Amino acid sequence: MADPSVMDRFPAAASAAIAHYWRTRSAQQTKQAQTGEADQGLRSAVTGGAQMDGIIGLFRDVVVEAGIPPRCVFLKKAVELPGFFRPTKEWDLLVVRDGVLLIALEAKSQAGPSFGNNFNNRTEEAMGSALDLWTAFREGAYNGGTQPFLGYFFMLEDCPASRKPVKVNEPHFGVFPEFVDASYAKRYELFCRKLVRERHYTASAFVMSQGKSGLAGSFTEPASDLTLYGFARGLFGYAASMSR
Repeated sequence: MADPSVMDRFPAAASAAIAHYWRTRSAQQTKQAQTGEADQGLRSAVTGGAQMDGIIGLFRDVVVEAGIPPRCVFLKKAVELPGFFRPTKEWDLLVVRDGVLLIALEAKSQAGPSFGNNFNNRTEEAMGSALDLWTAFREGAYNGGTQPFLGYFFMLEDCPASRKPVKVNEPHFGVFPEFVDASYAKRYELFCRKLVRERHYTASAFVMSQGKSGLAGSFTEPASDLTLYGFARGLFGYAASMSR
């Protein structure tokens, strides 16, 4: 009997990817603490690319199952794309077939304690990457007129600090009402939604997960329009249409 497809077993596969994140993060922190570099360990736990390997691997399985040849899927190596405002940008997963860019995915996360220090960096990075890619696409950088699928996944640690209301300074003009007293969780949800509504990204997913229960793969999806399954379903559909 054939193994069930990744889409059929998606809840379990997604949970395994989330668990991988927290296990890897914990191992990075433990290793750094043992060497006496606690501060560097915390930074490693925030920036370590290996944490997202489970999520990126899940997306790879989705596009391959949709019919994209594995040789056309790139992760970890050969993930650079030319930009318009900078020479290159590394993406987390690319699909390039017959010299044409089909898919570019970014997967990011944030775990405490410095939610405020990192929110602007994360949002500016995502917006800048999209602007750079679409402008380069307009200028013919990716060999063909096929519009690629641009995807953005974000996972935020679910904790009191990420859920509490955050004040904003309004010395000259008022902020948009949806940002008044919005927590970092709400800010990220709004951000991911607006990325898609303003057509900077084709699809986005936003999930939250607690450190302890996340080790068992637990996560929540605060918004019905930003679910991980919905993201994967859109990715699968696009990849299938491009595999014919």
